Amino acid sequence: MFEILKNKTAIITGGSRGIGLAIAKKLATAGVNVVVAAKTTEPHPKLPGTIYEAAEEIKGLGGNALALVLDLRDEEQIKNVVIDTAAHFGGIDILINNASAIFLAGVEYTPSKRYDLMHQINVRGTFLMSQACMPYLKKSSHGHILNLSPPLDIKADWFESHTAYTMSKYGMSMVALGLSAELKPFGVAANGLWPKTTIATAAVQNLLGGDTLISQSRWPSIVADAAAYIVSQDPKTTTGNFFIDEDVLRLQGITDFTPYAVDPTKPLAPDLFITL
Repeated sequence: MFEILKNKTAIITGGSRGIGLAIAKKLATAGVNVVVAAKTTEPHPKLPGTIYEAAEEIKGLGGNALALVLDLRDEEQIKNVVIDTAAHFGGIDILINNASAIFLAGVEYTPSKRYDLMHQINVRGTFLMSQACMPYLKKSSHGHILNLSPPLDIKADWFESHTAYTMSKYGMSMVALGLSAELKPFGVAANGLWPKTTIATAAVQNLLGGDTLISQSRWPSIVADAAAYIVSQDPKTTTGNFFIDEDVLRLQGITDFTPYAVDPTKPLAPDLFITL
């Protein structure tokens, strides 16, 4: 299924842990040259993994990985990551815009620095990262951009308790939508991908619901498997979509999702922007 991906090169932002690392590992096992692009170079007291540890883990699986420092708020670092990737691997075929900041609070309780951080990373970072990769993706025979962002469903319910975060994630989706049209003449795809349920990540553990919500979540591997399937499709025809991870895997004939559940005995919790 993934033969088309062999020897392609992918940049994964926020690739040092969680969903980003799971996608990096999945693509690497399919023969993709993977660039782990994130800002964690030293161990964090509450968060696992550095870019170097992630790259070594991928290499341990037999994959080809390069760790590059990336703070998405820094336009020069964005440009350098793209230039260094192309210089090292000879081009860029896939961009996974995974890095994201989250702060869930109503307008009255959202400090400006939190608002700015989410928009700098989620929207501006995704926009500038995509912009920097576009010249290389246009040269690729298999160019894909995949944003980890939700379907555009403009309902007050999805804004009520976290307007700033929703704006930033929908901003990422709008970037994907715009790029799908802008890049279509060049045969480059742009899509969105979002999990149907909460995913067992540090953000869910530390910011959203602790052990209880983790037990009602799925492992990051479900998003990684869906991402690999999407970027293995023909970019000329698979573009402008907002995919849900479970739906993507059902297209592959998967009907049993219990292996992805952290605790199969617990009811699954829907992710934000999703109604189960």
